[in-house]
Amino acid sequence: MVRLFAAIDVGSFELELGIYEMSGKTGIHVIDHVKHTIALGKDTYNRGKISHGLVEEMCQVLLDFSARMKAYQVENYRAYATSAMREAKNNQIVLDQIRVRTGIDVKIISNSEQRFISYKAIASKDKEFHKIIQKGTAIVDVGFGSMQVSLFDQDSLVSTQNMPLGVLRLWQTINQIPASAKQKQNITVEIVDHELLTYRKLYLKDREICNLIGIGDAILTLLHIMNKGTGESMRRIQITGEEFQLFYDRIRKMTPEQMEETFGIPEGYAAMLIPAAVIYKRLIEMTNAGMIWIPGIRLIDGIVAEYAERKKIIVFSHSFEEDIIAASRNMAKRYKSPMSHIEIVETIALDVFDNLKKYHGLKAKDRLLLQIAANLHSCGKFINMRNSADCGYNIIMSNEIIGLSHVEREIVANVVRYNIQEFRYNQIYLEAGPSKDSSLAEPDNLTLKIAKLAVILRLANCIDRSHKGKLRGCRIRVKENHLLITTEYAGDITLERMMVLQCTEFFEEIYGLRPVLRQKRKV
Repeated sequence: MVRLFAAIDVGSFELELGIYEMSGKTGIHVIDHVKHTIALGKDTYNRGKISHGLVEEMCQVLLDFSARMKAYQVENYRAYATSAMREAKNNQIVLDQIRVRTGIDVKIISNSEQRFISYKAIASKDKEFHKIIQKGTAIVDVGFGSMQVSLFDQDSLVSTQNMPLGVLRLWQTINQIPASAKQKQNITVEIVDHELLTYRKLYLKDREICNLIGIGDAILTLLHIMNKGTGESMRRIQITGEEFQLFYDRIRKMTPEQMEETFGIPEGYAAMLIPAAVIYKRLIEMTNAGMIWIPGIRLIDGIVAEYAERKKIIVFSHSFEEDIIAASRNMAKRYKSPMSHIEIVETIALDVFDNLKKYHGLKAKDRLLLQIAANLHSCGKFINMRNSADCGYNIIMSNEIIGLSHVEREIVANVVRYNIQEFRYNQIYLEAGPSKDSSLAEPDNLTLKIAKLAVILRLANCIDRSHKGKLRGCRIRVKENHLLITTEYAGDITLERMMVLQCTEFFEEIYGLRPVLRQKRKV
């Protein structure tokens, strides 16, 4: 069965529409693609909100997109907005105008969701992706508002970090400085170096990076320019570090006007390519990466890949859930968490969650959030042993966790906080608010979800309170009105009994079950 799907990207510099055919047999194929240049980011980054004129232009373009979707008889669509809309003070007003005037529902996605969606589009190119990430690899997504670097090592996601080095943001900063073209170029290098050198100290120490995977419109345009006149057009998708250096030496001597004329680049776009080229040049030099793979994907390709995966139209061989878990474990290691204790707490927490399916009514994604919280529950002690609960909350909210929305990250942070602190039903405030995520419709539901997950984590943490793994491998089951925790450990478990007892009131309050720790004596 062939389905038609439309993906819309409301970006910082462009509105983009892709119309795709999807089927289990032939995969995903683009059948139409249009884009319109509109500098939403220029308004947001300068004034903090999107002007009436740009809203008018945006609505007209989206009406045209809607008409095109109807002409193709598109069955489903997804429309996502990124940093320019995310950072605009009037974004809810703008989104309402779009919905009322065009009928298109646009969802603002967090930075981590945006990068994760693009990452799925890369992974859809199975063979090349898996081959490349066997060695140290960095996915470099240079956008208009920011850039993201995600590190892989032996098929595992190590870390992901966002930096304020978007090409439109950089260009606007530099353009305000009264200086010659050469001076502006030098200033661009200094700004880029300031961010990247800090990144190298924190994340690239003793890490070998053999390959870069470049995604985003900036690198696609640079590749198009490099291939111009060679007859290869966009077919060549791998370039060496040396080739990029030669290309950089060529374009850095050109004015934006010369680039527009020579390469046929849209007016106003050429000036932003120098910041993009500087970023990639300095990353190549910093990592000594020998090759850049440019798979030619955009955010809209990620949107359709994510939809096809959710509808089980395509199946990825790569486990994205494992990437999220691996990233949270690496974050725990960075904050010196006791990994043997974390492993036990994670196992017990998931076992309790699975045994309570009839009682909690939660979903698979909530199980993942619990697993992440279990991995990060000790990170606050890195900052302050006495006030670790609040410190843990702040650490989690200050770090991106790829694949999670802002609301989901706040759920994890609150679960970690109330793993220790007394639960406050009427005092939980989520910064992002329920309106940011339609799947989490009511504040009361959020509070209850946090309580359900927090009490499971608290119980699991209590079971290994000594950090000695006494109850490793314990058996958990529900019987009548009790949650039975049975261990064959023959030693003293007085501390564990006491801690489980302290957790009993909260657990009974949430689930109506009484946790009971039993020690099974061997005959």
